[in-house]
Amino acid sequence: MAQRPVGARSVRTPRRTPAPPPEPEPDVWDRRVANTLAFLRRRLTGEYEVDEFGFDRELTDGVIHPLLRPLYRDWFRVEVRGIENLPDGGALVVANHSGTVALDALMLALAVHDEHPDHRYLRLLGADLVFRMPFISELARKHGSTLACNPDAERLLRAGELVGVFPEGFKGVGKLYKDRYRLQRFGRGGFVQAALHTRVPIVPVSIVGAEEIYPMLGNFKPLARLLGTPYFPITPTFPWLGPLGLIPLPSKWYIEFGKPIPTDAVADQADDPLVVFNLADQVRETIQQTLHQLLDVRATEL
Repeated sequence: MAQRPVGARSVRTPRRTPAPPPEPEPDVWDRRVANTLAFLRRRLTGEYEVDEFGFDRELTDGVIHPLLRPLYRDWFRVEVRGIENLPDGGALVVANHSGTVALDALMLALAVHDEHPDHRYLRLLGADLVFRMPFISELARKHGSTLACNPDAERLLRAGELVGVFPEGFKGVGKLYKDRYRLQRFGRGGFVQAALHTRVPIVPVSIVGAEEIYPMLGNFKPLARLLGTPYFPITPTFPWLGPLGLIPLPSKWYIEFGKPIPTDAVADQADDPLVVFNLADQVRETIQQTLHQLLDVRATEL
């Protein structure tokens, strides 16, 4: 065994100071609770902002969109195509309408926000009935919707907003299942005039999947007249299953944004009925053809 030479000094290895324990990360749930309490405080004290139309961005981002995302992502499994066709500025987004209950409008608005790189908001134009319904009317305005009239649409478009419109109206959303994916008449083309007056492009959008969520087999018109609604749907589950009949069926959805249709060349002819009709018909045909293509895609993938 080797011995240390006489007189040699022993060398002590310096003891390392133990590293301080890592700072505990803030508890995620604590942050969520704190944020929720702060949100509720702002709600109760009125310390939140809305625009001139009543749009509440904080409520939309913090409550409405999170509630819709499970439907969008897991239930309907929405697949979005052509989101790059949305321009940077104002545009009129025109889509087909279906599904008995207008969930297609909510899914379209969420698709624009979640899939667009700038997380833009779609300002929906709603029918008079929406704004006559207690609670629903207030919630619609908080979500950014406004009455479907040209003055409101044009103000939003001039401000550079994306404005969503469903020209079929109740004829589309309330049609029978046997007429699924057959576009109804596009009204008098008022949406075209709004785009022409503001010189913004029209983006045609085709939505496949909404027709199957509440397959409307019949319309109980006497009860609809009594309730003052455009229709009273009879589906395979409603009203037979009571509240359970309100659960939408989990169909696979596709939303495709088409190429923007420019309006600059005919903007000075906004009051010409023939120009308005031709442009509305072009938008309608584009949506209809894309619907057929998406139905073929869905049949192949499923």
